[in-house]
Amino acid sequence: MTVPLSARQVGIVLMLASALLFSSAGLFTKGVAATAWQVIFWRALFSAVLTFGMVALRGRWRPEVTQMGAQGLLVAVISALATAAFLSAFKLTAVANVALIYAATPLVAALLAWVLLRERPGRWMVVGACVGLTGIAVILGGSLGEMHLRGDLLALCMALGLSMLFVLYRAWPAVPAAGPTALSSILLLPVAGWMAPPLGVPLFEIAVLAAFGLVFAVASVLMLEAAKRLPSGQAGLLSTSETPFAMLLAWLILSEWPDPMTWTGGALVMAGVLLGGLRRDQPGNVPSST
Repeated sequence: MTVPLSARQVGIVLMLASALLFSSAGLFTKGVAATAWQVIFWRALFSAVLTFGMVALRGRWRPEVTQMGAQGLLVAVISALATAAFLSAFKLTAVANVALIYAATPLVAALLAWVLLRERPGRWMVVGACVGLTGIAVILGGSLGEMHLRGDLLALCMALGLSMLFVLYRAWPAVPAAGPTALSSILLLPVAGWMAPPLGVPLFEIAVLAAFGLVFAVASVLMLEAAKRLPSGQAGLLSTSETPFAMLLAWLILSEWPDPMTWTGGALVMAGVLLGGLRRDQPGNVPSST
């Protein structure tokens, strides 16, 4: 007899699958000669087409797209900003730096949920947040005076944006995932097209970015669906499972090896994440609409 999975178990599976797909982002972005804005344009175009296609095949156009409301629009705007920061960061700094700064997302998400949703984090989550944020400071300190500081700061902006998405979906679980994801891509198209000529990319690289769009679309939908089923801190914690995979792929394929400050700061970030996960999150008291 098959035992049905609980909402929490489904959320865990979806978040791990999303993290595995997201771990390839650095390879796609650095594996082409296209500029950051060209990558953003083609990734956004293919992601939007593929996501809208998935919505149409599922027969959910109305609930996913036309009924997303102002809350869905806000999610799309934040997602677009986070995506632009994320992809640009890879062009300006090492994959390891992006992955390790991103790994602090659960700590930031837990703190934001505490402030905005009254989801009180456990004692270990607070301790972990302090350790993890110290680690980010070390990574950024190692980039002072270096060209890749801008990339590190963009990665931090991405982590903040993603943390906010976790919190918003925890507060508004009825907001669809696919519609806002596709809309975020649509919002990026005119900006990216204005910043860099998209037709200057070779056909082979366009094909690579088409695959990236597919991977990113599926990963984004899985992530947001998972965020509905998990406490904000736990959702972010599980999403950081992509960090070791991203670093391993960068080493094996791109021959990128982190510098000592990145290793030191990264160790603090991951220690903070582990400390934050010592005590399982409780759902917390989400304010009602009344």
